[in-house]
Amino acid sequence: MNDYIVLVTRLLLAQIFILSGLTKLGSYAATQGYMESMGVPSLLLPLVIALEIGGGLSLVVGWLARWSALALAGFCIAAAVLFHWNFADQMQAINFMKNLAMTGGLLLLYVHGAGRLSMDARRI
Repeated sequence: MNDYIVLVTRLLLAQIFILSGLTKLGSYAATQGYMESMGVPSLLLPLVIALEIGGGLSLVVGWLARWSALALAGFCIAAAVLFHWNFADQMQAINFMKNLAMTGGLLLLYVHGAGRLSMDARRI
């Protein structure tokens, strides 16, 4: 049963990153403008998209999942600090806490690994 719970955990964590990366890809110019308005260089956008989509897919199949989880956890902290720091705005405060919660799940995945239902387990 635990193997299936770990699989579902990976899928639930991955979906937000994959969808977010695809959305950024579809609204590239708008995302660049938003990043720049927040003081973040838009040159980072291709890396962000690659991390979100690539890292999310890595979690789905469980390939190099620990490293992807760690990279995505760092990304969540950075996004929280850079984009969701306005606690006077309730939605920003909620997004900040959401990013921290996702970081917690990703760090657990980093510590415990992708489980037996993963490509990582087949490499061992």
